Amino acid sequence: MTPMDRRRFLKVTAITGTSAALARCGNPEHQIIRFVPEEELTPGIAVWKPSVCPLCNAGCGVLARVMDGDAEVFRNGEAGVTRMGLPRKLEGDPAHGVSQGRLCVRGQAALQVTYHPDRLASPRRRVGERGSGAFEDITWDAALTELIGRLDTLVEAGNAGQIAFIGRPRRGRRAELVAEFLRRIGAPAPVAFEFFDDAVIRRANELSFGRYQLPTIDLARTHYLIGFGADFLGTWNSPVAHGAAYGRMRQGQPGTVTKFVQVEPRMSQTGASANEWVAVPPGTEGVVALGLAHVIMRDGLRPASAAGRAGAMVEGFAQGLAAFAPADVERYTGITPARIERLAREFAANGPAVAVIGGPALAHTNGLAQALAVNALNALVGSVDVPGGVLFTPTEVAPVGPPRSLREVVGGAAAPQLLLLDEANPVYASPPGWHVADLLQRVPFIVSFGAFVDETSVLADLLLPDHSFLESWTESSPESGSADAANATAPPAMHPLYDTRSMPDVLLDVARRLQRPLDPPLPWQTFDEMVQAPTTVPAMPAAPSRAPDTPRAWADARFDGEAGTYPFHFLPYASQALLDGSLAHLPWLQELPDPLTTAMWSAWVEINPGTAERLGIAEGDMVEITSAHGSVRAPAVISPGIGPTAVAMPAGQGHDTFTRYASGRGANPVHVLAPLDEPETGALAWSATRVRIARVGAADGSLILFAGATRERPDHHGRG
Repeated sequence: MTPMDRRRFLKVTAITGTSAALARCGNPEHQIIRFVPEEELTPGIAVWKPSVCPLCNAGCGVLARVMDGDAEVFRNGEAGVTRMGLPRKLEGDPAHGVSQGRLCVRGQAALQVTYHPDRLASPRRRVGERGSGAFEDITWDAALTELIGRLDTLVEAGNAGQIAFIGRPRRGRRAELVAEFLRRIGAPAPVAFEFFDDAVIRRANELSFGRYQLPTIDLARTHYLIGFGADFLGTWNSPVAHGAAYGRMRQGQPGTVTKFVQVEPRMSQTGASANEWVAVPPGTEGVVALGLAHVIMRDGLRPASAAGRAGAMVEGFAQGLAAFAPADVERYTGITPARIERLAREFAANGPAVAVIGGPALAHTNGLAQALAVNALNALVGSVDVPGGVLFTPTEVAPVGPPRSLREVVGGAAAPQLLLLDEANPVYASPPGWHVADLLQRVPFIVSFGAFVDETSVLADLLLPDHSFLESWTESSPESGSADAANATAPPAMHPLYDTRSMPDVLLDVARRLQRPLDPPLPWQTFDEMVQAPTTVPAMPAAPSRAPDTPRAWADARFDGEAGTYPFHFLPYASQALLDGSLAHLPWLQELPDPLTTAMWSAWVEINPGTAERLGIAEGDMVEITSAHGSVRAPAVISPGIGPTAVAMPAGQGHDTFTRYASGRGANPVHVLAPLDEPETGALAWSATRVRIARVGAADGSLILFAGATRERPDHHGRG
């Protein structure tokens, strides 16, 4: 049964009556049941209830402002109305170590997940051809019977190894439950999939500091900050925590001066906040880091306390730092030797100083080498595990090695026999060369736990919709964003609206009903029992757990596409509103103006003014981006914040199937990407594709700019 449309819902909220009374809503064919109120609330008085924002991996604690109201609900298989506590607004939790009372615009829009008109309201079974979107409503009993039968058949035949689980990266008890369920039925470990993943920086931190973990950058106490591609104020890692700390850094302390330098090929939101922006060709950010290290080592500027660690990391590069003299850096990047010399001396003299790398700088075939270079630079100036430097948040989740990757599934000779999906959408967010959709067509049975139908779950045979985060027990164990552990657990902020079930509770139910009992059985009856039980993993210390390994040798970035045919570097990037596209179904975020372009409800291609003039492209013109793997069309935005040899495009739009607000809107830049990867981690090198660009038509109105806004063009500091 699908949710009511908005007009009908507004009529329903005006209904009054007593329990079990029937009321007619406008049309006599609509009969609405008035259920017994589910809790006692004082009318007009708000109650604040804790929760955890689910829209990214930062794990921000939130407070939901709950007030009484009428809501459409499903109870005992029937649609009706009841009076209940309804969250009306989300705010940051002041007591949470990451959010500290703040919340980004994406977190505030998370409220729309619960009330979305296209949210799945009950289990469904596929009745049409796979991918047609034809499903019928079924009961939970029938759905779980079918799932359990499939699992029993594979387990009894000794084929549990043909069960696959693909989900978004998660931490905490939910991830622990999934891993334990799979292990105890003999299935492979879960696959974590996210387009903008952080496998490269985690691996670099494991090699450098013994921690397979994202770093926490102590911005509040830093005097000199150099960013290498990391949009830490916008989309990377933990933007809410970074924003609060960056504000304290910029306010400064009496007698101190702070400076922020950003090194990147395209000006990000973070780069627009820098004192000095340094443009470099893609894949050369690490060369700048090693050039700074060269000057610091040559002139004896490093502190004596950093000599041991830096000796193992910086001097371990096969070529030695002699290969990264300022003149060599200029040949790589176009940055003058005088500028490299100045930045190196400023960085060494204004401690505590710290460098941070993330995002596009790591999305290259040499991403690991780039991350190791920045780690070495931090070690060189003694900025690891000290105030104002690089820290590691203590966490109850052990920093083990990487989870299985999607490539291990799609790269196999045979498709899995049973696939479980948990909010991952690899069909949308994988390059065409991975052939993910073709692989999934060969999987005999697919089950999705997602609350919405997207490009991947539309291929499922069963849809088992999860509660929203406000209807569930939530918990988080953030790996970054706080110097101290910031674990959080919260009960549901509201009763479920529809006939949905918590995915962890479904797994626990399935585990108890399997023909072959788990050995040993899972010790929890319900997920709330699990999250409230003491964790079995001891908290990890903040200090690095072992000495750094010898780093890998420097490697130049490789790019797909011959430069003569494809003369431009293609730079996709995370949308400030939609991230990787997983939030494109939320209308509040679709209508959020981009902070640099003011565009909304749109996709676009950013082009340097000189390039645009040479190619005869005006702002708003339709252009086609073509690689050796595909092409996309979108309107042009002229931006001096990108170099003349590159074009950029935000991710997030171009969905074929993802609710009424995202489907058929804009273009998906992933469609042109080459299937290159960083060889050690297997992470997709999504900045490694070359393209050509051509004007294909005049403006068609698809570029929507915020009404009345004057778009500020960022200053281009160039490479002088």
